[in-house]
Amino acid sequence: MQRPRSVLDADVSSKRVLVRADLNVPLEDGRVADDTRIRASLPTLELLLERGAAEIVVCSHLGRPKGEDPAFSMKPVEARLRELLPDERIRVLENTRFSPGETSNDREFARELADGCDLYVNDAFGSAHRAHASTVGVAEILPAYAGLLLERELEHLGRLLGEVEHPFVLISGGAKVDDKLGVLRNLGGRADEVLIGGKMAEQLRDENPLEFEVRLPTDVVAASEFAEDAETKVVPYDELPDGWLGLDIGPETRTAFAGVIAEANTIFWNGPMGVFEWPRFAEGTKAVAEAVAEVDGYTVVGGADSIRALAELGLVDEVDWASTGGGASLELLEGKELPGVMAIPED
Repeated sequence: MQRPRSVLDADVSSKRVLVRADLNVPLEDGRVADDTRIRASLPTLELLLERGAAEIVVCSHLGRPKGEDPAFSMKPVEARLRELLPDERIRVLENTRFSPGETSNDREFARELADGCDLYVNDAFGSAHRAHASTVGVAEILPAYAGLLLERELEHLGRLLGEVEHPFVLISGGAKVDDKLGVLRNLGGRADEVLIGGKMAEQLRDENPLEFEVRLPTDVVAASEFAEDAETKVVPYDELPDGWLGLDIGPETRTAFAGVIAEANTIFWNGPMGVFEWPRFAEGTKAVAEAVAEVDGYTVVGGADSIRALAELGLVDEVDWASTGGGASLELLEGKELPGVMAIPED
């Protein structure tokens, strides 16, 4: 895997630095609803300030706006960043996706972003799989370096691609197997156990496209309809009543999965075991989160839903790495090269 040169090796004293951060955070009523990604960007910004940068120009996308939609303005994000890091040397640009040149990696838009800056730091691992103007274009114009968060993501996820300590357990859930099929194929064949929950389990039960066996639920929490207050009952996995939905793994499966996890020395978990946003269907995801947090070995968790589950249980600090990388994490673990990383010269 390529190791891009580090911001730790950059001379930023009295320089104007363009930083591509991942500030794609949820907004509610014009305010930041979850500042996890903003906080994750702070170490690199603080480092640049400590080392005497004259100005830090921060850019990021936010959502998928169609044109300059005020609902996707960076103003609330900038306000929260200034609360967390009140330094007048920091300036936040408007949403990069307000320009059509962002996603097309337009050279002129990249020049506009780079204008007046002396060097570029990419700390947005979550966008590193996109060949956009703010992730690739500016790196071809300015001297480019990897930020601290991007480096840590590459380090921790990269460990899963190398020699790992066995037993290696891969846990996958969520709605769509297609989104994670590449990771399952690349890592699953090296894993000692592959535990599958969520809607993915139904898809793999009907037809397993993988070349190895996976462990599926033996029981589920069935619901009469897709509703938070639906009638529920625990049934064997293969005996789901017609018209009913399996919205969580059942107690027998929770115990079995927790037992496998407890024996692991390396774990990668991505995706909930059910509709964990509804408390009545959250016990499976909770059981997996607690079991992973108890493991003494090397534990990596990815995916917004899995991270949220850990956060709600106060367990984020109990795992070795909670990746905020989203699609970039999955593509890296599939074995793909990330354009935003490849654009930075090697160390």
